[in-house]
Amino acid sequence: MFVGHALLGFVLAATVARTLGWSRERSLSIGVVAAVFAAVPDVDMAYALLGVAGVGLADALTLAQAFWATGNVVHRAVTHSLVLAVPSALLAALWLAGRRRVESSLAGGRLLGAGALLIAGGVVLVAGVESGPLGAAITVLFCGLIVLVTEQVARRTDHSATAVGLAAAAGLLSHPFGDLFTGQPPAMVYPFDVTLVTARVTLHPDPTLHLLSAFGLELATVWLALVVWARLRSVSVRDVASPWAGLGTGYAVVVVLLPPPTLAVSYHFVFSVLAVGVVGVAPVLSRRHRLLDRLRRDRLRLDRLRRDRLDTVPSPTQNLAVRSDGGLGEESVGRDALGAAVTGLSAVTLAWVAYGLAYLAL
Repeated sequence: MFVGHALLGFVLAATVARTLGWSRERSLSIGVVAAVFAAVPDVDMAYALLGVAGVGLADALTLAQAFWATGNVVHRAVTHSLVLAVPSALLAALWLAGRRRVESSLAGGRLLGAGALLIAGGVVLVAGVESGPLGAAITVLFCGLIVLVTEQVARRTDHSATAVGLAAAAGLLSHPFGDLFTGQPPAMVYPFDVTLVTARVTLHPDPTLHLLSAFGLELATVWLALVVWARLRSVSVRDVASPWAGLGTGYAVVVVLLPPPTLAVSYHFVFSVLAVGVVGVAPVLSRRHRLLDRLRRDRLRLDRLRRDRLDTVPSPTQNLAVRSDGGLGEESVGRDALGAAVTGLSAVTLAWVAYGLAYLAL
């Protein structure tokens, strides 16, 4: 759900901004800001690197097991708290306000910055009291990353502190809900000794079908984000899709080649089904090949004209730029990127459906 967290934050912020009348560009921008903040809570998995380092050289499965076994010691606790998400979002807002205020009032900017640091210190103190030095260390990393993200937002955008604070809140508050279907439920009201969700939300009693269902939710989130992005860019998803996506149906054969995946062991399924998405670049490569071939032909024609000593020769690159079937401009590159994403995601979706149907048929 690492990607799903970010994309859900993007969808929420971008959709709300557009609904409130923001321009398409600013809606996209604030959506990206929320997406980055939505990914921040998983910084607690940095602790898992110690487990990987402790294993040393080992096979991929052993490394993965060490990664999760170590990471789960602190994962989905302080950084996934709905209670602490509020002051964390306020930290981002105050830090940005301080950065903007210091340009007109050094004293005012420093005062706001001090307020932000005070909030960060309070969050770290709470984590330290509740979870000890390890919890405090993870929270320092968490707050530090929020500040780093806010610094980048300050440099790259002109969004107000209020807008960024709300975007941060959207990202941080939405994150824990994506973890309800996989692994241990997050401690949503940390540091209070209250459990909102006692166990993982089961989508199906069969462990493989549960995994496939959770993967389907992830795919749905990605599709939703892609549609929102396309609409804000005034591009039709249908117009850029390619028939190459149909190759994803061939993934059904994997059901007899690999053991059924579960939450406990899912790497072979996840990595292989995502690999199907590489077909998304096939139409782009094919189009680029045709474009280069056309460019070579135009150059040959140009050489022949030069040999005939013609004084006026049209530029082949100018011809390429105005042709409707392709070009070398930024718009063409953006369209190719969206086409690759749509085709690749379509292929993965078809592979997921094909595998699920094949599994049910066994």
